Amino acid sequence: MTVWDDLVGQERVQTQLAAAARDADALVTSVQDRTGVLQAPLASKMTHAWLFTGPPGSGRSTAARAFAAALQCVSPDRALGAAPGCGFCDGCHTTLIGTHSDAEIVRTDLLSIGVKETRDLVRRAQLSPAVGRWQVIVLEDADRLTEGAGNVLLKAIEEPAPRTVWLLCAPSLEDVLPTIRSRCRHLTLSTPSVAAVTDVLIRRDGIDPEAAATAARATQGHIGRARRLATDERARARRAVVLKLPMRVADIGGCLKAAQELVDVAGEDAKQVAEDVDVKETEGLKAALGASAGGRMPRGTAGAMKELADRQKRRSTRTQRDTLDLALTDLTGFYRDVLALQLGSRVALANEDVRDSLDRVAQSSTAERTLRRIESIIACRQALDRNVAPLLAVEAMTVALRAG
Repeated sequence: MTVWDDLVGQERVQTQLAAAARDADALVTSVQDRTGVLQAPLASKMTHAWLFTGPPGSGRSTAARAFAAALQCVSPDRALGAAPGCGFCDGCHTTLIGTHSDAEIVRTDLLSIGVKETRDLVRRAQLSPAVGRWQVIVLEDADRLTEGAGNVLLKAIEEPAPRTVWLLCAPSLEDVLPTIRSRCRHLTLSTPSVAAVTDVLIRRDGIDPEAAATAARATQGHIGRARRLATDERARARRAVVLKLPMRVADIGGCLKAAQELVDVAGEDAKQVAEDVDVKETEGLKAALGASAGGRMPRGTAGAMKELADRQKRRSTRTQRDTLDLALTDLTGFYRDVLALQLGSRVALANEDVRDSLDRVAQSSTAERTLRRIESIIACRQALDRNVAPLLAVEAMTVALRAG
């Protein structure tokens, strides 16, 4: 099993990354000038900064992690001509699971990545590899960099350390500062086919073929969501609530009730995260700060506790927004299927399991009304991005769905 096996439906990207990893391996092994600074030949496919873009679920972070592992590969088979990225050696394994000392995997559970966090990364990027072949920084949410953080990162990419590689991930080029993306080699990933996602769920995760096919079809090729839907009963329950919403907006009372339930579901997700993570974080920090047995904190520690509480609050906000966004994506898929039925399209339906509801909505409205409903969902997502109160934004959407 190589490091590329989790990269589903991205053969072109895989070929490019494998070629770059091979050149990087040759570069570290044999191409050094007299000062010890690596000098890449003009024809090298390797560079110091990469930008992975693609729609949600396309596997941006998976591709970046796989490339990071290939760069750290120490398999002895490389001397015999094998490509880096065996998946079994210590370099590959520790990078993939996130414990390699020279491979930093950065993801955020907050709404943004600030200047302080970015400066810490830049300082690390200036270090030479301790045990690995490269110092690799994988930034999974480069689109969440604030403007100030982006400017800090820009200087590090403009003046890279000799053996440091930056791997940035973002949904699109527009989500990254122009000055940063112009200094990165750009790779675009596409949404995997439903068949490819079904195959990997069966082969790698051992999921029942029928359940795998249903999950892959419902999520339209989003690998992570498909796996969650196939294995998590709560995810299936949340989706069922969302897909019933179009049948519950016949009157204003139904609109408001459906909106409240949708927001409540998102709140429950945030609460679940808090129960799983916040308590452990708080207790761990208290122990580190030397809290007494009775829970009394030493003097001068209030600031650290407040900083943790603020971070947990921001994480809760993002969790709620992410859950709502996922629900709105499922709702958009429902009306997409309705539109396909109204236009007589032969495209495969994502929500075949609720075909009766799709038929009822399709027969009781027109394609023009369905398009307006899809636009109202998009407007709700945009309102949430602008920090509109979730309940207010969702209520406005459900009322618009009723009006069509």
